Amino acid sequence: MMTLKRHPIPIQAHFDYSLVLTYALPEAVLRPLLPPGLVLDTYEGFGFVAIALVQTRALRPVGLPAWMGRDFFLSGYRIFCRFQRASGQKLRGLKILRSDTDSRLMTLTGNALTHYHYRHCQVDAQRHDQNLSIRIHTPQAEADLSLRADLASEPARPPEGSPFPDWATARKFSGPLPFTFDYEAQTHSIVLIEGVRQHWTPHPLCVQVETPTFFKHPPFDKTSPVLANAFYIANIPYRWRRGVVEPLPRA
Repeated sequence: MMTLKRHPIPIQAHFDYSLVLTYALPEAVLRPLLPPGLVLDTYEGFGFVAIALVQTRALRPVGLPAWMGRDFFLSGYRIFCRFQRASGQKLRGLKILRSDTDSRLMTLTGNALTHYHYRHCQVDAQRHDQNLSIRIHTPQAEADLSLRADLASEPARPPEGSPFPDWATARKFSGPLPFTFDYEAQTHSIVLIEGVRQHWTPHPLCVQVETPTFFKHPPFDKTSPVLANAFYIANIPYRWRRGVVEPLPRA
């Protein structure tokens, strides 16, 4: 069972679109959420949580035809972090906090084959011309979200209050990053999942977003998360390689 959750099958899909919101929070709030082996990725005293909102089409094991794939909506909460392999190679990536999907099948299969912690949610996503609206409802409002995005907008600077002085700096903290990390306590190891994509050049845009209810629960409820950036990209093929297990040094 443990081996199954290591993302053992290479997967491919098509992203109709991906909208990622990055929130800045105090380092001290996020550090305790990282397992052994991972280091918080920071800027000017802040750590960052990415909320990825992805309309996914034809997700399936690599090699199967697209008609055998599954379409679903995904919202995911991830911490920006770093990992150094035994070889000395340094990687940037994301640690999963929570994943929600409108597909019950994806909830079951995703939790069987990964550590992504999928939960079922209701999603109302509407795209008209250059406007995108998304509403997500979760049981007990654990991770509700409501936003409107102007896909044609070209804001000159990151959102007000963002710690990033310009879009070039903000782009360094735009998800998803190539690697996703998870900690396997039974073997004291980090599981690496690498995403492969081409033509990945998301553009910044203006969003109107209510504070996600995810941040209204501990350990975030005593903080004031700040929207640091918002990036959008559409029509992208995506692949995930098999998970790789990297044992950590024993104390």
